[in-house]
Amino acid sequence: MIILYLIIGILTSILSALPLGASNIAVINITLKENAKQAFKIAITAGIAEVLLSYYALDCNETIRGFFDRNVWLQTTIVVLLFIIGSYLFFKKQTESKPKKLKITQSKYMMGFVLGVLNPPVLIFWIIAFGVLNNSDFMLSLQSSFSILFLFFLGVYLGKLLTLYGYSKLSIIIKNRISNISLIINKVTGILLIFIALIQSINLYVL
Repeated sequence: MIILYLIIGILTSILSALPLGASNIAVINITLKENAKQAFKIAITAGIAEVLLSYYALDCNETIRGFFDRNVWLQTTIVVLLFIIGSYLFFKKQTESKPKKLKITQSKYMMGFVLGVLNPPVLIFWIIAFGVLNNSDFMLSLQSSFSILFLFFLGVYLGKLLTLYGYSKLSIIIKNRISNISLIINKVTGILLIFIALIQSINLYVL
């Protein structure tokens, strides 16, 4: 029975990681522009960030949900940033020169962790997920036994890792079949970010 918490952690984390977010897009980009080994470094620390977010959501479920509901400006800021970054990538022209990168982007481990932690939609997902889980027979709280919590958060880590690994493998297939991939992926990434921003805008101000 206790092993079910590992399975639930894996499945819930996969559902959290499937939608294209910052970590997913970074893994796709790094796989296509560099290699799968470098992209896997992002996945390793993004998994750690996913565990931290899920733990935090479990610790203060109701408080976090109320914070985001009351502070629309924070959600609006995220939407604007997504739109700006997406527009920049879409209209960016391909150049031969390679400008020097910032140190933070040179560390794939740091990139994966930062992109994983700074992800409010995932935090909201976990708040909702714990609400659903705790309405079923699988009650989970910080007062649960160590073995239950360990297995659940191990599942969360493995689920995130497996999903990002899957995105990396798909990217390799694309890379082997399409030329000029760097320019194409910038435009596709830009479109995806703009699309996410538009969806978030509709959720905030229309629905």
